[in-house]
Amino acid sequence: LTMYYAGIKQWYQRRVRGGDMTHYMATNCPERFAKIIGIVEENVDGIHRLYNLSRAGKLPAPVMNVNESVTKTKFDNYFASKESITDAIKRSTDCMLGGKVVVVCGYGEVGKGCAAAFAGIGCVVMVTEIDPICAIQACMQGYRVVRLEDVVHYADIVVTCTGNKNVVTREHMNKMKKCCIVANMGHASAEIDVASLVTSELKWEKIRSHVHHVHWPDGKYIVLLAKGGLANHSCTSVPSFVISVTATTHALGLIELYIAPPSRYKQDVYLMPKKLDEYVAALHLTVFNAHITELTKEQAAFIMKNRAGPFKNQHYRY
Repeated sequence: LTMYYAGIKQWYQRRVRGGDMTHYMATNCPERFAKIIGIVEENVDGIHRLYNLSRAGKLPAPVMNVNESVTKTKFDNYFASKESITDAIKRSTDCMLGGKVVVVCGYGEVGKGCAAAFAGIGCVVMVTEIDPICAIQACMQGYRVVRLEDVVHYADIVVTCTGNKNVVTREHMNKMKKCCIVANMGHASAEIDVASLVTSELKWEKIRSHVHHVHWPDGKYIVLLAKGGLANHSCTSVPSFVISVTATTHALGLIELYIAPPSRYKQDVYLMPKKLDEYVAALHLTVFNAHITELTKEQAAFIMKNRAGPFKNQHYRY
């Protein structure tokens, strides 16, 4: 979350979970909240809260929705998850992943990246999904779409990627087999019902940093990563390239809110202009020594686009 305060010549930026700062300020510091003249938010739960504030007419300033920008969803969500999930598990558990049965809960951009990573390393991948569009995408990629309760008893690894709460419950964990690895890549702390594991009948054993064995009375244990927190933030690191892409998107969103004419943005939530998304991507192409093909004047006229972009409509799905 990033905010800009009126009358203060400084950007205030804080990494927070689920728009907690915005919610706290709106509830407890209304006089300071009213001084905000620009907000940039990249967290899915934070965006939901900001949309709710907008519908209630309580937003003091325009919000740039970085969470749904192309550069965020494709790079931070898909590619970063794809590279970090297997690394997080292997670093934490020293586990061989080939041949393991993996259940990926949620097939949004994060779930797509995780599923691709596991499939690429030789795992048997299954997907749970509530959205029929995402579900059919998973089917067409060759993944079985299942209900968690139907397969959890023989899964070797369960990874949550939904952004929702209580995706993996105590009932699910009771059915898991010995040494099942449970990891979260979605909401920071809500997807796995860790609170239900803090009971007198279960014993927690710390194996190493961010790795716990939770023992059942019958001798079974599961391997819980990061106490249900984000495995890619706790058990490994997010690639610096992805951080650069996301930070650039943040910065350009702030600049756009700051320099835009007052009439352009009202007290509402806005998607990143397509031109800015394309600019972020263009800035990072130099890393790959990539060279963009330029439209001729005739080609640009034929598709009715500016030669310098934007090349896609705002609603285009990549």
